[in-house]
Amino acid sequence: MPGQPTIAVLGAGMGGLTAAALLQRRGYAVTVYEQAGAFLRLGAGIQMSPNAMKVLRGLGLEARIRATAFRPRSWTNREWDSGAMKYELPLGDQAEAAFGTPYLLMHRADLHAALLSGVAAGSVALDKKLVGARHAGTGVALQFADGTTAQADALIAADGVHSRIRAHLLGEAAPKFTGRAAYRAVFPAALVAGTLDECTKWWGPDRHIVIYFVTAAKDEVYFVTSLPEPDWTLESWSATGDLDTLRRGFTGFHDQVRAVLAACPKVHKWAIVERDPLPRWSGERMVLLGDACHPMTPYMAQGAAMAMEDAVILARCLDDTDDLDAAFGRYEATRTARTAQVQLTSHQNSWMRQATDPSWVYAYDPWTVPLAPPGAQATPIPIVA
Repeated sequence: MPGQPTIAVLGAGMGGLTAAALLQRRGYAVTVYEQAGAFLRLGAGIQMSPNAMKVLRGLGLEARIRATAFRPRSWTNREWDSGAMKYELPLGDQAEAAFGTPYLLMHRADLHAALLSGVAAGSVALDKKLVGARHAGTGVALQFADGTTAQADALIAADGVHSRIRAHLLGEAAPKFTGRAAYRAVFPAALVAGTLDECTKWWGPDRHIVIYFVTAAKDEVYFVTSLPEPDWTLESWSATGDLDTLRRGFTGFHDQVRAVLAACPKVHKWAIVERDPLPRWSGERMVLLGDACHPMTPYMAQGAAMAMEDAVILARCLDDTDDLDAAFGRYEATRTARTAQVQLTSHQNSWMRQATDPSWVYAYDPWTVPLAPPGAQATPIPIVA
């Protein structure tokens, strides 16, 4: 694109880094502004389903991810106490043949490091907490807490559920607290007594826990839960949870579950929140991406995947025009129906509880899916109940 338009990306998460890498390859001058002072290896796993793996393949990162991630043979769904199988989704070779890319499980920090490697050196600025943004002339002016400022032709806001740009464009509004808390941890699998399934969701009457390996060597295990805790509202990913409270919450669960929780040395805890689909995603040369525009519960493991898909669609829309605002509108029109459907399905927490056809999620290819026509309006979207 002539003249190397400047793009500011707010947030160096999965969506922000994917967008930065793609746009830098297209000739844009991109700077990523991240409020954290450093990238920490917090204990979290992540699932890269075939739709997300298509993004990583397009970025040239598939081989790196395959080398360290775990490829499960299936996703099993079991009754919380007896372990009876509710539904088993074949993965491994079968999923790869069906969808063209594998289903991989990995440490979140390994995915982040891979995406960061795809961004130009020196283009990520840390310790940049945004305190103000405004439309200025034909671009955007940014102000940070450290007193510095920046300008760009456009801003991509990948700054999460509490996005300051969402608040700027649409007004302040707190996300919906679901009344549930999640606990999560990654730790050495050798600490767990007995054998473990490769990848299982244990379904209880009002709670669940997902357990899987995050390395090819199966030497690290991860779990993430959902427990009813209506009085817990802290959303910090670094907050620690009480292990005794967690273990009591899963009294009576299958031996595998209790063995994992008994072995866990430390656990993190955060409140699960979501938002209704937004009425618009862009304005004033600013556009939202990922959790900034469609935060969702983690029950489908699609939050990062949706942000990464967003980045590909946005880059494709920018390929076709010099009009940044028109590209933002086309991106929104292409993405709103899909992300709203995933939001709603995840909200219902019924994904894989019984026989499920995942093709509408996993077969999606953001590199080839048809874009909305230029000038199209976003499709009316359902509201999360």
